[in-house]
Amino acid sequence: MKSSSESRLSVLIGTIIAMVGLGTIYTWSLFNQPLADKFGWSIGAVAATFSIMSFALSFSTLSASSIQKKLGIRGLLMVCGAGMGVGLMIGALSTSLWMLYIFAGILVGASNGIAYMTTLSNAIQSFPEKKGLISGIAVGAYGTGSLLFKYVLGFFLAHAGLVQTFLYWGLISMVLLFASAFLIKEAKAQAAPQKSGKQTQKDYTIGGMLHTKEAYLLFFVLFTACMSGLYLIGSVANIGVSLAGLDAAAAANAVALVAIFNTTGRIILGAASDHFERLKVIAVSLLVTAGAALILSQVTLNFALFFICVASVAFCFGGNITIFPTIVAEFFGLKNQSRNYGMIYQGFGIGGLSVSFISGMLGGFAPTFNFIAVICVLAAVTALLLHVPGTKKVHLFSARKVQERSSSGD
Repeated sequence: MKSSSESRLSVLIGTIIAMVGLGTIYTWSLFNQPLADKFGWSIGAVAATFSIMSFALSFSTLSASSIQKKLGIRGLLMVCGAGMGVGLMIGALSTSLWMLYIFAGILVGASNGIAYMTTLSNAIQSFPEKKGLISGIAVGAYGTGSLLFKYVLGFFLAHAGLVQTFLYWGLISMVLLFASAFLIKEAKAQAAPQKSGKQTQKDYTIGGMLHTKEAYLLFFVLFTACMSGLYLIGSVANIGVSLAGLDAAAAANAVALVAIFNTTGRIILGAASDHFERLKVIAVSLLVTAGAALILSQVTLNFALFFICVASVAFCFGGNITIFPTIVAEFFGLKNQSRNYGMIYQGFGIGGLSVSFISGMLGGFAPTFNFIAVICVLAAVTALLLHVPGTKKVHLFSARKVQERSSSGD
């Protein structure tokens, strides 16, 4: 028992270290203006790197389970650490947008996504009795990485210059992922403790999951949550200047605010989801996001109002992305968690990528926030109507209880 406890503690510590290193990509908005100034590119063109990175991150998760089977989680983390480090270092030497998109966007995003998915799933499988809490800690560490490195990379930008900052960023990320590889051990999938008289949740294969309507509805809800959050995170400083009339220094502080509330939301809502029905928590957070988006687009903003809206969206996005792995595990079982969540997780990348095109078509920040408000309300209603395949609806305060089968079929 002692050995097992020590092993799980090692997994948790390694997971936190890995997630801190992976979470550094959320500082990307710090680099939009410096890169635009250095090469004469438009802010929008540079900011598109984050959308490409987000899409590559989510798409790569589809192969995470297969890579883990071949390399083991330790080998996978070392390969991803090398990929992320090399991508950032070569990105530092980019002389064209295409180089930036390929190395800082695709290579960094794919390395990040594969490591994120396997590390998170491994942690959840190691602590099946505390899925919400462990997911909150792991994804909270991801948010903490963005908060810490906002200051670290900001310091390097001010004192070492753009190229050196990219080089340092790549090296630090590589070291953190290599260090985590020595601590993390492969988890054995095990079922969470069940109460007497209750049946365990069915373990769906990815094919079986895709034959349920719930998989597509969950995808839509996650797509909406990620689209709204990533749009803000990727351009928060620029949004502050454009909509709230902030100067560059004040707008840059919004990056730190996003990181703080993103991390706070992951921990608080992750823990809350162990006590309330998880999809109702998601629905409430989507409605809060819709309200903040409407204020950002319809109200004359001052410093305080802008920061309240930014904090609200960041808090809700952090909570949503934390709760979803556990929702997928409860809907479709733990056995194939990595593959199943990898498929649903495509909502993250497609949401981040599509909103850039939507914003371009709609003509800027304000109309895009109007669109986000509407689709968030639709997603909130969808979340309220969703339930585990083959079960009856449960009450608000019974999220921790195992739901009874309403039939013996799928």
